[in-house]
Amino acid sequence: MALKDIKTKIKATERMHKVTRAMEAVSAVKMRKTQQSAFAGRPYARAALSILARLSGTGDIAQHPLSTAREVKKVALVVMTSDKGLAGALNSGVLKASVEAIAGFEKSDVQVYAYGRKADEYFRRREYTVAKSFENKQDEIPLSDMEQLSADLSSGFLAKEFDEVVAVYSNFKSTFEQLPTVRRVLPLSVDALARLVEDIQPVKGKWSEDVAIEAPAAYEIEPSRDEILGILVPKLVAVSLYHMLLESKASEHSARMVAMKNASDKSKEVVRDLTRVFNKVRQAAITREVSEIVSGREALSA
Repeated sequence: MALKDIKTKIKATERMHKVTRAMEAVSAVKMRKTQQSAFAGRPYARAALSILARLSGTGDIAQHPLSTAREVKKVALVVMTSDKGLAGALNSGVLKASVEAIAGFEKSDVQVYAYGRKADEYFRRREYTVAKSFENKQDEIPLSDMEQLSADLSSGFLAKEFDEVVAVYSNFKSTFEQLPTVRRVLPLSVDALARLVEDIQPVKGKWSEDVAIEAPAAYEIEPSRDEILGILVPKLVAVSLYHMLLESKASEHSARMVAMKNASDKSKEVVRDLTRVFNKVRQAAITREVSEIVSGREALSA
């Protein structure tokens, strides 16, 4: 390989290192911000579980149409991915878990609600019905999006367009661990929401020592069951989806920061190896030129 080609590769790799290093720094800032949002949202998810547990003490919640389980023939799939790549295996893990979640259904029996361009493109290419898609570019997540999605899912469930709603997202465990997670959203139940809260419960810290939530023996709803539950249950669904999106955002920036750090470290290693090769080739060229000069002088002296 010529010296010029090696030098060109070294410069190109150094430029790439600058880009990945800058992206790592940006992702680190966003990661801390989204992690704080996810941590701050965890007590609210627990509060939602507390409300649902108290309502379950009456038995009224079990009679609500959004809490009534039926035979699952059609399913709505909510998939939360990012709009951008360069996040390691984050999106591919979520998409793989999504495909496994609907493995037993025909394509015609699945409606996809894609939150993020990666999910939208993936399922459209495979000819699934994408009922609605949302962009996932902003870090400031509007609750109104989740309320709109909750309203669409609730109305579809009540109209029996599908019999179950399943959400797939990336659950944030730590900076270096994000787990693709599948959760049932509808029909709403205490057990499903309890598993969500259990997943987001930190191992250590202020919220790790919360006592178990127990439903009261008797609980009355005023002014009426239908009026209260008609407003409250979709709100609980929206809170669940909103927290899943917070966890997904924290996972995205964490995964991207780690991926860019690995890319930066690898680019430094490549530059070091190429520099070593460059020095060897240059030294060999210098040695060859010196040998030719010495040989020529000896020939002239003879």
